[in-house]
Amino acid sequence: MDRLVIEGGTPLEGRLQAGGAKNAALPCIAAALLGADTVALERLPAVSDIRTMLKVLQALGCEVLREDTEEGLAYRAEIRAAGLEAGELRAPYELVKTMRASILVLGPLLARFGRASVSLPGGCAIGARPVNLHLEALERMGATIRISGGYVEAEVPSGRLKGIDHTFEKVSVGATENILMAAALAEGTTVLRNAAAEPEIGDLARLLIAMGARIEGLDSATLTIRGVPALGGAAHAVIPDRIEVGTYLCAVAAAGGDAVIERCLPEQVRALIDLLERAGCTFTEREGPEGLQLRIRREPGQKLRAKDILTAPYPGFPTDLQAQAMAVMTQACGISVIKETIFENRFQHAMELERLGANLRIEGGTAIVAGPAPLTGCTVMATDLRASATLVIAGLVASGQTTVDRIYHLDRGYAGLERKLQGLGARIRRVGGGSV
Repeated sequence: MDRLVIEGGTPLEGRLQAGGAKNAALPCIAAALLGADTVALERLPAVSDIRTMLKVLQALGCEVLREDTEEGLAYRAEIRAAGLEAGELRAPYELVKTMRASILVLGPLLARFGRASVSLPGGCAIGARPVNLHLEALERMGATIRISGGYVEAEVPSGRLKGIDHTFEKVSVGATENILMAAALAEGTTVLRNAAAEPEIGDLARLLIAMGARIEGLDSATLTIRGVPALGGAAHAVIPDRIEVGTYLCAVAAAGGDAVIERCLPEQVRALIDLLERAGCTFTEREGPEGLQLRIRREPGQKLRAKDILTAPYPGFPTDLQAQAMAVMTQACGISVIKETIFENRFQHAMELERLGANLRIEGGTAIVAGPAPLTGCTVMATDLRASATLVIAGLVASGQTTVDRIYHLDRGYAGLERKLQGLGARIRRVGGGSV
């Protein structure tokens, strides 16, 4: 099993390019099920979740052509979902078990074919992420659903889903994406209220519009979708990964240095930028040859100031950057109170940070971090995707050698993380068998 070995204490300097957003790419792949024509997707990050999702579509009967780009850090994929009606339209457990996003094939399959069988998904153990919000909306649209043998068995007796006016009980990115796709082919108009407004949903909506969908209210909490009889093909490049960008910003903030992140969208990480500026980092934004560039600097000797963090749906502070920001706060002067409001079990990285020397305690959904704490390298274990990145950041700060085990979690969401950090001068290497 692969692991990362890090020699800490080196400031990060240089440039790197942000990859495509995994959380935008996954629903865009699922959207290819909505039509029979080819959907060509660019800048898919070369991570295991993307490979798994493409395999799910192949298992359903899609033709999938995948090519490596950007020196193996990205994929280009062409997906053609023609001729699926003859298949059993079943997303198998052996693929779905590793990835929660696989439930996103349910809405498109029901909308286009009127039936689907999808294994209940797995993913990171960061708390309850029930699919009831997806299923309740689909039932209101006319689907009959039962859970049998670990599978969601669904069909539409009338043959076509119906548009609804629906308010989500709570904000859910996955449920918003699933019902948005289902509504694109539903009969009549669907209005989704209390919808998630994350940038990845806007990216999905723009692909759907390119395929022929009629959607209004992009990037807002109310989406209006007027169903059409059929969707066609399209070409689409997924947006930059704001969580990857935020992870590298946290790495530079914690370890110190001067780095430029190219091909990013700073506005999508504004909550983190504001936090790190208040903590003592400086930022510069400018136009580059491939889009916006973001420069972060933490000068030698510049002390960080502890700041409180409250996670919230976009545009609030992302739960997917809470762990990385905690690693930064271990190096800040003072007390930082970090409140997690999205998932109830997202402080699993805290115990491993304590092994490295962090001074913190957990009280329910709140972490209290006192700093700066001198970190010392040791062997730590990754428990989920973002926790993996957090331990890497801590290892970049710690004196001596840090070994991060179980980095298969990391490989679900970061393409070539160690290669990009090496480009900034980090002393980090992958050891063991396997590939990125």
